[in-house]
Amino acid sequence: MSGRSVEGWPRMLLRLEGACILAAALWAYGWLGQSWWLFAALLFAPDLSMLGYAAGPVAGAVLYNLMHTLALPLIGLSLAAGFDRTDLAGLALIWLAHIGLDRALGYGLKYASGFGDTHLGVIGRADDTTIAPH
Repeated sequence: MSGRSVEGWPRMLLRLEGACILAAALWAYGWLGQSWWLFAALLFAPDLSMLGYAAGPVAGAVLYNLMHTLALPLIGLSLAAGFDRTDLAGLALIWLAHIGLDRALGYGLKYASGFGDTHLGVIGRADDTTIAPH
């Protein structure tokens, strides 16, 4: 999959960045005093976007990527802060935590060629932790 996914140190840095997003979202969620039951119930809600694959790989990738890019929850978090809505901030932080967890585990944004083909490599690739010098 060379040329379609990030490899080596940049891949490791992106996964570390995902772990940092997860940690920051968890800390901020706790700082806001939000319900951990709600957090647990909604953490994997963005994965419902995988249902888009029932309409085909292109529609699936578009819907999945829409729900797994940082832009929307960051906009939501900004709006929640601007309107002093801690409830909405909590939802945005759950969403960010989910994306951070996915990235930390190596689940990237999808290509239309198939669910397992991501910008962080093929899901389940045997040499997942290999660091190639670049």
